[in-house]
This record gives sequence, structure tokens and C-alpha cells, in this order.
Amino acid sequence: QVQLVESGGGLVQAGGSLRLSCAASGRTFSGYAMGWFRQAPGKEREFVAAIRGNGARTNVADSAKGRFTISRDNAKNTVYLQMNNLKPEDTAVYCCAASRTHTGLVVGSGYDYWGQGTQVTVSS
Repeated sequence: QVQLVESGGGLVQAGGSLRLSCAASGRTFSGYAMGWFRQAPGKEREFVAAIRGNGARTNVADSAKGRFTISRDNAKNTVYLQMNNLKPEDTAVYCCAASRTHTGLVVGSGYDYWGQGTQVTVSS
């Protein structure tokens, strides 16, 4: 069992930056691929970024490329999402998730554990 707790969300003006953190419980954090997803009101959940357990490979959604960076610190059991040049359309609840299989990482079904999410609001 893995428990995930996100933090770092908030209100920011367009063009600003935020860094989200996701702290994981458990002693096998490096064995999980980690992902970030977001869901805006009235919209479906959307993949944002993923990173393999050893941090060697990452995937970033086209909507976030060049602006968002995913990273992890396995010594701290934490995954991060650095978000720069934020836009109003980035407004959503951002959730982190953990995958045991390291497969299907761009879809929600590829993950086994989910956090509760943190709200990101970008004003224009």
C-alpha cells in the first residue's frame, strides 16, 4: 500500500510558476513509476507527466512540454512537478499517482495508487 499526499498548489497569475510535490509513504518508492494528472471542472482527467522509478525516463503531455518538468528524489520519497509560464487553462486539480507496472503511464488505468489532489488556479 502506498499513500500519496500532494502539496504546493495555489493561486498564481498567468506567466507565474508553481512547484507541486507529492510525498509517498512506504520503503519501495523507487519501484514505482509516478505520474501527474489534472482535472478541470467539467472536463475529463488529463495526463500531464510521468517519470520512471529510477528517474531515467520521463513523458510530458504536449500541452505541458517546454513549461512543465517532472522529477523525483527517491531518497525523500517525493516526486515534483515544476510548472512554469502557467496559463489560465492550466487551472485544475492536480493529482499524483503511483504505478507498479511502469506501463500505460499516460492513462489513469496504468496507476495503482492516487493522491487526493491539490488545486492550481491561474488567473489571467
